[in-house]
Amino acid sequence: MIEKGMTIKDAAHQWVREFDAIQQGMIKKLMDAEPDDWNEITLPVAGNRVYVYDEQNSGEVIKQGKSKDKFRVKLDSGKEVWVKKGDFEIEFDERLPMWGTMWSFSDSLDTHWLEEEDGLEAMSECGFRIFESEEFGCFFGIDGAGYDFYEAHWIPLYKARGLKWHDPETEVKAS
Repeated sequence: MIEKGMTIKDAAHQWVREFDAIQQGMIKKLMDAEPDDWNEITLPVAGNRVYVYDEQNSGEVIKQGKSKDKFRVKLDSGKEVWVKKGDFEIEFDERLPMWGTMWSFSDSLDTHWLEEEDGLEAMSECGFRIFESEEFGCFFGIDGAGYDFYEAHWIPLYKARGLKWHDPETEVKAS
């Protein structure tokens, strides 16, 4: 459903307006009430700070292995190691993302993409933190502030989702 004259930024804005926005305080209260019902399911990506259990050391993910279950980590000591998923944890500053609003998809196609296709990996790579509740589904947020969320997160997510609501000719004229 390409719309003539629509830029990719306009299309991303239109898509994001369809999401359900939830104040983070509500999510926190639900998590506090039923902590065993909630899991953070964000996947590790290059640049994440992690704590490696066997090494008892923190470091940064450099890259993901071809099998997608191993990660190259440069430890703070300078040593580089391959670590299997589950043998480290991502270090975040806070329990929930920095930004005070979280979202969930309102469209079942988007939810299916997140839960059953490659959406979890794509969203993690686009800088989202994703949480899952057995009862309430998936919620995601942005762990950042002071920059353009559309350029850094929403437009890359729109592209990763494979949406084509924008007019490619308008993008060519704008550049």
